[in-house]
Amino acid sequence: MALVLGLVSLVLFVVRVYATAHVGFGDSEALYACYALHPQPAYLDHPGLVGTVARLVGGGTAPSPLAAHVVTSLAATAFPWVMVLACRAAGAQWRRAMAAGIVVALVPEIAVGLFALTPDLLCAFAWALCITAAAAGLRARPGGAAATAAFAAAGLLAGVAAASKVTGLALFVALTAAYAATPARAHARTVGPWAGLLAGLLVVAPVALLEARTGWPMLRHRLVDTQASAGLSLRNVGALVGGQLVYLSPLVAVLAVLAFREMWRGRDDAVGRLLLASTLLPLAALLPLCLWSRVAEPHWIAPALLALVPAAARAPSAPPQRLVVASAALGGLLVAAVHAWALVPSAIRLAPASYDPRLDLTNELYGWPRVAAVARDEALSAWTPGTERGDVAIVGPHWVVCAQLEAALRGTLPVGCDSPIRDDFDRWYPRASWHDADTIVWVTDRRFGPAPALPSHVVLRSREVQVQRDGHVVRVFDVTVLARRAAA
Repeated sequence: MALVLGLVSLVLFVVRVYATAHVGFGDSEALYACYALHPQPAYLDHPGLVGTVARLVGGGTAPSPLAAHVVTSLAATAFPWVMVLACRAAGAQWRRAMAAGIVVALVPEIAVGLFALTPDLLCAFAWALCITAAAAGLRARPGGAAATAAFAAAGLLAGVAAASKVTGLALFVALTAAYAATPARAHARTVGPWAGLLAGLLVVAPVALLEARTGWPMLRHRLVDTQASAGLSLRNVGALVGGQLVYLSPLVAVLAVLAFREMWRGRDDAVGRLLLASTLLPLAALLPLCLWSRVAEPHWIAPALLALVPAAARAPSAPPQRLVVASAALGGLLVAAVHAWALVPSAIRLAPASYDPRLDLTNELYGWPRVAAVARDEALSAWTPGTERGDVAIVGPHWVVCAQLEAALRGTLPVGCDSPIRDDFDRWYPRASWHDADTIVWVTDRRFGPAPALPSHVVLRSREVQVQRDGHVVRVFDVTVLARRAAA
């Protein structure tokens, strides 16, 4: 089994290295790269740990896609092995733990999703390692050095998970419930579990303090500003269920159901109660949110599903071997198909007649260096010896455009944003500031319409930039230079 997992890991690593040399940032990933340029404990979408990591990878500035993806290729390849350790810490045999690692390695949500430098990558590692440490602590002698060290690590990792993504706060609730449960009573009488939780709260304290001091902007953004069309609906149910079938693959979803059954049956010991709490309590918060919000994404519940893996691996009865093999095979086929579509230009020829490139997120991975270069050239052409920073601004109509530009330009030129609702760019470069610029270089993907008619500025010129894949135009950008009327 170890040989099989090693071979799977090697193949996926080679594919990721190839992708690293050929693709850029996805839209959300570009925004997280921008966090590196604006260090702060929290942003509107997420806590700030991903920005700290991005800054480290970028050597003090926004990382290049190449640098970021070298790191994430290594991390994504290592993650299934972390899950093997989690299975072993929970009491699974090596063979069962390795089989679980193989399935995890070929789950599309892991094999594809963890390639990006996102809060999800950091949260996944912290969550899995937290379960590993807590399980090891619960199986150690109460009050002993091993248990104390394990509980300290678990608490700190819960803090790291919460500093990566708000979802990680659910780990504190899960750990508290597991430690306070009857099977863990001997440990609950010691200082270790509670000291570990306190240490973890200290990790996430800067995020909480910033949010409290500034009026909880992240919570407002997530739960109010972006929820104009929220409400329970069959559409949300379909998106959640269908998303799991795609992200996990259908047969792995079946394994997840079987794993939950085994998790419930194994709830009588301390580790079993930990795994159950690490799944049920986060789901109790995340499922209603996903069913209520139209902007919820299926991967929001992914951290809560991680404990299913060690639960299945440690169960007295293993799932049918044919189902496990078929799940890994189907997952591998889906992962191969996604990589082929994203990395092989000629794959676009297989698209049906109804294919709309504007809806294909893989197209976001290409063309941005050219677009940013044109925007930079236009901005520098307006630069004179007396020009000061802020006299020339690059602006986009939506954060997905602004983030790509900001990440590519790495702070060399100010980038503003005209998103329909408030975003992080309103703090980094307020709209009033870029409206006052003498020259505005407006960069728009035609999905967002043309440059606006600003009463204070007049259009000087416009350039079109096409992004092609295998000769097919998949994105069209307009770079328009607007000059203040008096100057023009």
